[in-house]
Amino acid sequence: QVQLVESGGGLVQPGGSLRLSCAASGIMFSIYRMGWYRQAPGKQRELVARITYSGTTNYADSVKGRFTISRDNAKNTVYLQMNSLKPEDTAVYYCSADLSVGTFVNYWGQGTQVTVSS
Repeated sequence: QVQLVESGGGLVQPGGSLRLSCAASGIMFSIYRMGWYRQAPGKQRELVARITYSGTTNYADSVKGRFTISRDNAKNTVYLQMNSLKPEDTAVYYCSADLSVGTFVNYWGQGTQVTVSS
């Protein structure tokens, strides 16, 4: 059974930092592309950052220079370090694991709430 379990969300003031974690089980973690997405109320889910099995990263323009995605294959965990948080970063953040091997396989976590407010 595949599980992606996010943690680390919460309430933070503007300009603050949070680190999200996503622990994966039931998959060969090291070969999956891992990603963080977010969904704010009334908006579509959007890509925040992704990291390939080889460590190549890409980011949404809105978070470049503030967020950093990383992975620890020994711990089957992907991280999202979020600095200089803004109110517009408020959303539910979801972890994603995907793999394209003839067919596209995609798994999602349950999400963790991040609220940036004074």
